[in-house]
Amino acid sequence: QVQLVESGGGLVQAGGSLRLSCAASGGTYAMGWFRQAPGKEREFVAVIKWSGGRTYYKDSVKGRFTISRDNAKNTVYLQMNSLKPEDTAVYYCAAATIFPTSVGNEYDYWGQGTQVTVSS
Repeated sequence: QVQLVESGGGLVQAGGSLRLSCAASGGTYAMGWFRQAPGKEREFVAVIKWSGGRTYYKDSVKGRFTISRDNAKNTVYLQMNSLKPEDTAVYYCAAATIFPTSVGNEYDYWGQGTQVTVSS
């Protein structure tokens, strides 16, 4: 059982930045970020392979978001720059045993989510 705890959400103006963190209680093969806006389905944002650090992104966040990990802290980060109002959502981190995958059902563990709100 792996527990995931997200932090770092908040309110920011369009064009601003936020960094989300996800601390894992144990080792994982890959860690991903998803988001869910009100009235919309959950969508994939980015994933990183723990060993080697390979990454994969949703097209609409490429060049703006960066996923990274800190092995010593067992923590994954999502640096979000040039934020847009359409980035507003609850952001979830999740752990998977395969890479890369953008399918939520292929992730085994999920965090509780952190709210990101981007004002225009």
